[in-house]
Amino acid sequence: MTTIDLDIAVQLSDFKLEIDRRIPLSGLTALFGPSGAGKSTLLRVIAGFEHGAGRVAFGDEVWEDGRRFVPPHRRRIATVFQDPRLFRHLDVRGNLAYAARRAGQVQAVPAMIDRFGLSPLSGRRTDTLSGGEAQRVALARALLTAPRLILMDEPLSALDHARRLEIFPYIEELRDEAKVPILYVSHVQSEVARLAGHMLTLAGGRITGFGPTTDILGDPVLAPGLGGEEPGSLIAATVSGITEDGLCALDFPGGTILTTQRLGAAGARVRLFVRARDVLLSRERPEGLSALNILPAVVSSITDAGPASADVALDCGGTGLRARITRRSAAALGLEPGVPCHAILKSVALARD
Repeated sequence: MTTIDLDIAVQLSDFKLEIDRRIPLSGLTALFGPSGAGKSTLLRVIAGFEHGAGRVAFGDEVWEDGRRFVPPHRRRIATVFQDPRLFRHLDVRGNLAYAARRAGQVQAVPAMIDRFGLSPLSGRRTDTLSGGEAQRVALARALLTAPRLILMDEPLSALDHARRLEIFPYIEELRDEAKVPILYVSHVQSEVARLAGHMLTLAGGRITGFGPTTDILGDPVLAPGLGGEEPGSLIAATVSGITEDGLCALDFPGGTILTTQRLGAAGARVRLFVRARDVLLSRERPEGLSALNILPAVVSSITDAGPASADVALDCGGTGLRARITRRSAAALGLEPGVPCHAILKSVALARD
């Protein structure tokens, strides 16, 4: 596994970024936090677009340490921005061929056009492309540069809902099949829940947490670094099929979750994000509710979450689930570790969005 070592201090007007961390890189790692946390600045230092006072190393190669500075074009990093930054004077094929020539990969252009579904667009000028089409070209171009690391700086933030849904599968394929580590900047929780295996959270120019996405999103201590949102749970599930009345059934070790959104053919793997505030608890299985998803669970732990609230960690067949309820409700229900109960999911945020 590749690592990136950061021991940097960057002063920009009234903002200071201070990072001292070795980050293991595998798959897609999200740099996550509210606006102004320092995510994009950190990406620019890693790319070499911004000088930092300190040390930046990629594996055994030192990129910056005060005595030396490896320029961006020698770091073999591909960067995908919110604005795709395509060459307007070249068509789609020309943009890809330019990147491929610089990396000695001209022979790979036709396969890359097919991989990203660009055949119908290959002769089009880039200023005629939609936002989603342009980002597909940018992703293909990034891979054609034969990078050792891919940086993505909020690549979906300028796209509408429908275009974002089109791009997600291409980023997932890049994550799963290209075998190139990705650092991905975002401040959208559902986006990170779908894409990231690990998260690095930032606030005020400093790291506030690092670990598996499931752990970070479920940690109430890190909630302020997640933009003030309450914690939640990430559930890996598999589409089992469509019910007779048109609901999509998703199986996971704790049971079956039903949703009105169709998420693919049977066997498709999805991730669901359930916010703690959207989970109700009952000691007995409730009847006469409109809620579709009622799951048996066992209380793992209870921790205070403010003057009147409690975070309840649950075990649903080996899958962790978290609920935020009032301390009065926890006492009234007699909740304590080992007590069986039922979790009622008021809503499920699909991490496919």
